[in-house]
Amino acid sequence: MDNQTLPGLHVAVLLTDGFEQVEFTEPRSVLEQHGAIIKIISSARGKVKGVHHDQPGDEFTVDATFDEADPMDFDAVLLPGGKENGGRIRDIAQAQHFLRHIDEAGKPIAAICHGSWLLASAGLAQGRTLTSWPSLQEDIRGAGGNWVDQEVVVDGNLVTSRKPDDIPAFNQKLVEVFSWRMNASPGAAAERASAGPSS
Repeated sequence: MDNQTLPGLHVAVLLTDGFEQVEFTEPRSVLEQHGAIIKIISSARGKVKGVHHDQPGDEFTVDATFDEADPMDFDAVLLPGGKENGGRIRDIAQAQHFLRHIDEAGKPIAAICHGSWLLASAGLAQGRTLTSWPSLQEDIRGAGGNWVDQEVVVDGNLVTSRKPDDIPAFNQKLVEVFSWRMNASPGAAAERASAGPSS
């Protein structure tokens, strides 16, 4: 790993069952290659199960629940999609609360596909330009967002993409924006690299 531009950056991945697995595993791989530390946050301890479109995927261990996790312990958030996951997580008050704290601190949030549903339900689409799976566009507009049909959109601390085919562009931009976070807060992530997020 010669190009660790994100050493010690703690990234919270907010998930429930039914997330599109590739929208988690590919960004995770790229982030870890750059030195980031990835933690899965969900509604309960145990495992969360991904999907490959309409087929069952693999299980992944939850690191902390929404109640346990402190947004102050994280530098960025990743929101994978998946219709089932996106439809469920957007209604979880603790997930909305966590995301609002991240946004209020100016920390980056990267959402792909149905992951943008949580941005809308948390009130973070208001006045922002973003993209998502096309069927979400009316929800995003209804939440005050400007929906556009582009493979990747950056608006301030938000990075959004539409679908798995957009993952290469999504990964490139999320690394760029997360790197900006590292530069904006020198030493902040590195100080936590040894301690890790509290649980």
